[in-house]
Amino acid sequence: MNKPLILGISGASGLIYAVRAIKFLLEADYAIELVASKSTYMVWQAEQNIRLPGEPVQQEQFWREQAGVLTQGKLRCHPWGDVGANIASGSYRTLGMIVMPCSMSTVAKLAAGLSSDLLERAADVQLKEGRKLVLVPRETPLSLIHLRNLTSLAEAGARIVPAIPAWYHNPQTIEDLVDFVVARALDQFDIDCVPLERWQGGSRALEQGSS
Repeated sequence: MNKPLILGISGASGLIYAVRAIKFLLEADYAIELVASKSTYMVWQAEQNIRLPGEPVQQEQFWREQAGVLTQGKLRCHPWGDVGANIASGSYRTLGMIVMPCSMSTVAKLAAGLSSDLLERAADVQLKEGRKLVLVPRETPLSLIHLRNLTSLAEAGARIVPAIPAWYHNPQTIEDLVDFVVARALDQFDIDCVPLERWQGGSRALEQGSS
């Protein structure tokens, strides 16, 4: 837990996934290095009608307020264009990186090895260093180009965790559905900080369902 986890937020719909991840990681006292892509600002404005601050200190406060965690854990935000930040170097040790949600544009750039901003550079670093890179794509339907790009990244070592919830934990709210995806994504780092009713086997599940 001394090493931070990099959280990349791209301009895909579904920014609630990032907010819930921030909430649970900070509550569990993890350290987060956060970088939001340029497109994230536009998507947040469209989805929430709220302006996302660009200045790092103000953005940290913004994400903490959105997640409802004002003091716990450590959160450092980076401007999307700061390609000289610590997370742009392989010598900066981390637990790895998760991009959530991950747009198909970001997927395409990562698959092509492009590093045009800090998010892409940080993700590229994880691959070259053999560290964990988890992508949570939120798109449907997927074209053949999308599938090929995701395959290329999987072959390069990335883990693909689509934003597809399950139903066996008896979700009651949108947050329940979102939290399932967040939990399964963090499972890839052996991070277990999301309260989740995990699968216990068919017979027990059937008994609970019939009670």
